[in-house]
Amino acid sequence: MNAGRDSGRFVRIRVDQLDRYNVVWTSPSAGPNGSMPLGDGRFGINVWAEPSGDVLVLLGHTDAWDETCNLLKLGRLRIRLSPVAIKPFRQELHVAGNQTIIDLGESRITFSMPIGAATLDVRVENPSPVSVSVTAEVWRNADRVIKTQTGDLFKRLDGPNPYPTVISPDEVLQHDHALIWCHHNRPRENDAYTINMKLQGLGGCLDRAPHPLTGHTFGAMVAGDGFEKTGELTLVASPATQHSLQVVAHVEHPSTIEGWRSAILGGRSSRRAEGTETRENSYIHLGGHESSIRVSRAYALQSFMNRAAGLGSQPAKFNGSIFSVGQPDDPDYRRWGPGYWFQNMRLIYWPMLAAGQFDLMLPFFRMYRDQLELQKHRTQTYYRHPGAHYPETSYFWGAEVSAHYGWTAFEDRARPEAECSYVTYYWSGGIELSLMMCEYYAYTLDESFAREFLLPVAREVIAFYDHHYPRDGSGRRFISPSQALETWQDCDNPTPEIAGLSYTIGRLLELPGSLLDADLRAQWTALRDQLPPLPLGDSPWGTVIKPAGRADKKKNTENPELYAIFPYRLYGIGKPDLDLAKRTFAARLHACDYCWHQDDIQMALLGLTEQAKANLIQRAAPAAHSDSRFPAFWNAFHDWIPDMDHGGVLQLALQLMLMQCDGRQIRLLPAWPAEWEADFRLHAPYRTIVEGKVRGGEVVDLIVTPESRRADIVL
Repeated sequence: MNAGRDSGRFVRIRVDQLDRYNVVWTSPSAGPNGSMPLGDGRFGINVWAEPSGDVLVLLGHTDAWDETCNLLKLGRLRIRLSPVAIKPFRQELHVAGNQTIIDLGESRITFSMPIGAATLDVRVENPSPVSVSVTAEVWRNADRVIKTQTGDLFKRLDGPNPYPTVISPDEVLQHDHALIWCHHNRPRENDAYTINMKLQGLGGCLDRAPHPLTGHTFGAMVAGDGFEKTGELTLVASPATQHSLQVVAHVEHPSTIEGWRSAILGGRSSRRAEGTETRENSYIHLGGHESSIRVSRAYALQSFMNRAAGLGSQPAKFNGSIFSVGQPDDPDYRRWGPGYWFQNMRLIYWPMLAAGQFDLMLPFFRMYRDQLELQKHRTQTYYRHPGAHYPETSYFWGAEVSAHYGWTAFEDRARPEAECSYVTYYWSGGIELSLMMCEYYAYTLDESFAREFLLPVAREVIAFYDHHYPRDGSGRRFISPSQALETWQDCDNPTPEIAGLSYTIGRLLELPGSLLDADLRAQWTALRDQLPPLPLGDSPWGTVIKPAGRADKKKNTENPELYAIFPYRLYGIGKPDLDLAKRTFAARLHACDYCWHQDDIQMALLGLTEQAKANLIQRAAPAAHSDSRFPAFWNAFHDWIPDMDHGGVLQLALQLMLMQCDGRQIRLLPAWPAEWEADFRLHAPYRTIVEGKVRGGEVVDLIVTPESRRADIVL
């Protein structure tokens, strides 16, 4: 599968531009909230220096899932130099080089992560000899019962947990010259995965795929020339002016401990890759005021974190990615636990289209594509009709978060849906997923992706809505019982479903005949024609779009009516009824500029330039990362640190202020502040790249590739 290559053209950002975003500290940090991130796509670290001169390295991995599906840290390293001086001190993240360099007096410690190598290289240099010790700190050394989060497999919302959530100890493996440890998921009597599947009536799927957790083994090895073991978990090197150390991470599924040990010992040198540079083929560099430069830095550092953690078997987690540092007594902790919330996840991935990060989108799409057979089985089991519906919250294999589904056994239920009213009928993520896949195809023209991902998912999601909801007396579909996102929990004809099906089917019908046969085209057209109209109502601003035809039981702070602007772009600049959309936006109940709230994106799409600018400045301000030293470790807000969807909204809003694509049309500067200068390079549909500069509110030095697409530019 081509997976959206840039027509064979791969461009590297000029290093001097990326150097603008290097992060420099001139004093040590108090703890892990003062750490810097580094990653190779799967294996990542948080690194910081303590006032004592000790350097700490917290090791994370995208695929380190334990027996109960908690995403654990691999461990922590403590590096100590002797003698060591604290001053002068300097720690710098080199974004382009994918390195962090710490200067302690005359000593320099360089951390490098070759992209895709699963290896951390550590180099120590000093004009005069120093000794180096490295200790692996492994805190999981006995069974530990943890306080559960909502996403945990054994969490119960309405009473005591049915089983304790137990994290097993790691295994420290013996080796004469290296530190090696791993976490191995053994079978359990009360197997969380099996219980979760049977609880939801999905036991029929248990034999269709291997157990996703049992046998999963992950860990690390630390070794270096001249280092000898002085204890089970400590290496020491005698005084010298140069030292080198390698930390190798490895995940294997399924495996035994001995199998994993053989693999990591046999594959360490072969894992190395050429170069360490962070390569991108898209950018937005802002100049001018300090506030705009801060927005530019936030955009670049979020992109850096996306790539550092975006190539795992499962997508990056919205609640901290692999760079969460937990709590003082538990580095593994993260609010909301191991589940995936689609509402949050999508906002990390939408901006990857214009950024050309197509390879990073594939783990996100693959997770949901791989769930498709289970979701079809769920639909047939629950409702006895074809199609697939995706729960809003799920584990990576597709089962619903246990706490939301509830602990009443499937066979004892009066109805099959989740008991938690926040997600009982919240299935609209499948529509948006189909749209995101459709847009991926529009950008890449990758027909293999369309056949393997887009069409199988879209066909089953639309089939679900086609079979699930009856017609009313006028021949229109009556979408009820339903809800409008998490906010309005008792609805008829919610706007996200109506707008989503209308817009997404419209985009799908634009697929070429080589992909979409006449029968499917006719079925989708018929369903779109049967959808109810978007619900309208009165407000102090005049006529506005309503969240649903009937909406009751308000519980959350989303604005479902604005889904007709984003993600389903029925309204916006250059489209009919822009004033209706602006009135609806003005009448929204919840205005917000942090976390997953989409105001910034919708402002850009409506041409509300000054409001969008103000929101982005606030979103990138120091107050947005006040709990962490690194300027893109966004505060927990609704989620956890770093709040990845907070940064995703910033990225997408900035892109849309600069460029909006609709069909073949490419509109430049639709919501761009006149005083903001920029150098940019963005991707557009049909394998198009648009690059240039913005000076004095105008685009100069415009380059459009291919040149034939210049005719589609609207300035």
